[in-house]
Amino acid sequence: MSENEKQKSLTLVISAAIIAIAMGLGLNQVGSGFASRSSEGISVTGSARVSATADKAVWTLNAEQVAPTISESVRKVEGATSAVTKYLTDGGVPSDSIELGSVSAYPQEEYANGNSTGRILNYRGSRTITVRSEDVQLIKKLSNGIGALLQSGVSVTNYGPQFYISKLNELRPELLKQAMEDAQVRAKAIVEATGGKVGSVMSVRSGPFQVTSPDSVDISAGGYYDTSTIDKTITSTVTVMFKVN
Repeated sequence: MSENEKQKSLTLVISAAIIAIAMGLGLNQVGSGFASRSSEGISVTGSARVSATADKAVWTLNAEQVAPTISESVRKVEGATSAVTKYLTDGGVPSDSIELGSVSAYPQEEYANGNSTGRILNYRGSRTITVRSEDVQLIKKLSNGIGALLQSGVSVTNYGPQFYISKLNELRPELLKQAMEDAQVRAKAIVEATGGKVGSVMSVRSGPFQVTSPDSVDISAGGYYDTSTIDKTITSTVTVMFKVN
């Protein structure tokens, strides 16, 4: 074999050795990458749901009257306020549960072709009436029957009662606990199906609570609180990262 051929053979041997070493290192890196991913564990979201009944109602009404002068509009508002208050107290609402706002009155101008003519047509007076009660069924009944007051000629705007759960904070710990247990059950089912075993908890993040009407699918990223119904469903979620063994 000539000197030139010996050099070529040596070069091929060295190149093959370099490639072999590089492939070995590459495969080692790939293996390390998969091991790193598997060591990150599995992320599972658990949820818990419970039915609850509102125990607090806040009901806002607004007595309104229109008259040619400010003084007359205020006088009429006072009369409407008295009529609404009587309707509430006769219906069973204690007087100390009724809060009266201040009386306000503002002029209503005449407009022609979208522009004010500067002429005042009349004055609209109003007064807010707020009811706060723990008798949610009574408030619902009176709100539904407000039509009788309207038929008598009293001008009042019914914004509808809002129903709240005053003990929501007391329910949260138990709901979070149940959501955590649900996450563990789900993680176990997923991991065992692949031949693994659920390990310790690596991280936990609780989601916002969703307070909705029964069978509702309304949710919000920042949490949802429906106040239109007495019966409610409270849902909590937790996202848990489990180590996989």
